[in-house]
Amino acid sequence: NTLHTTRKELIPNIAGGCEETTTGVIRLNQMAKDGALQFPMIAVNDTDTKHMFDNRYGTGQSTLDAVFRSTNFLLAGRILVVAGFGYCGKGVAERAKGMGADVIVTEIDPTKALDAMMQGFRVMPMADAAKVGDVFITVTGNRDVLRDEHFAVMKDGAIMANSGHFDIEIDVAWLEQHAVKKNAKMRHQTDEYVMADGRRLLLLAEGRLVNLGAAEGHPASVMDMSFSDQALTAEYLVKEAKNLKAGVHNVPTYIDKEVASLKLKSMGGLIDVLTPAQDMYLNSWEHGS
Repeated sequence: NTLHTTRKELIPNIAGGCEETTTGVIRLNQMAKDGALQFPMIAVNDTDTKHMFDNRYGTGQSTLDAVFRSTNFLLAGRILVVAGFGYCGKGVAERAKGMGADVIVTEIDPTKALDAMMQGFRVMPMADAAKVGDVFITVTGNRDVLRDEHFAVMKDGAIMANSGHFDIEIDVAWLEQHAVKKNAKMRHQTDEYVMADGRRLLLLAEGRLVNLGAAEGHPASVMDMSFSDQALTAEYLVKEAKNLKAGVHNVPTYIDKEVASLKLKSMGGLIDVLTPAQDMYLNSWEHGS
């Protein structure tokens, strides 16, 4: 935004850029739609070796790690509410289910909600989930996902954490203004807000990204793929920028496959290779139905 608003004179010297995050790509797509984006940007987040692994397995593990470090909470048998069922939300829901939680998913997209249901998760509006949840984790990229109407019906001792983007997914400002008492840092990165009726709501990492604020972020052994995507995409951009129009572009497939192959090899995995007959069959329209 700074480049496109207050430092426009720098734009002619920029070949392009690479965007790592879901939220960043959303903003870039909107800029491109509005005709505001003045140079090519590569959506690294959207390539398979980034969002299928970093977002899903990295976010899933590091988010729950942060909850446990902050609260020493036993997840088994408790109700965990995940707001958002993108790759990050899937990761959180899957990891929580694997640890014995009863997982509820809230969504605004019927396709993602259906996906969650067919994976065995309960799906309902946040207004209903707020009444029964023990732990709430927002992973939406939007604001006010948890707000006053939800705080009003939450259980005493409900735990809230954000693993989506900025500190606006949970309406922290409302809690600050309306809680009758705040016990700051009662545990590691845990603030307790006491409501007028005596209920206590626990907020982790001040509503900021909990896996960074209360834990160590994603393991290096999943971030290596994302950073490999970034490095190889930056090399591609330097070489091809003159051939790319201003706008949002995908990571070339060959880069994605190279990163996947290198990671698979490092983990000791092997795959089959098509026989000549199989390759011919897949590339022919004259065979099969």
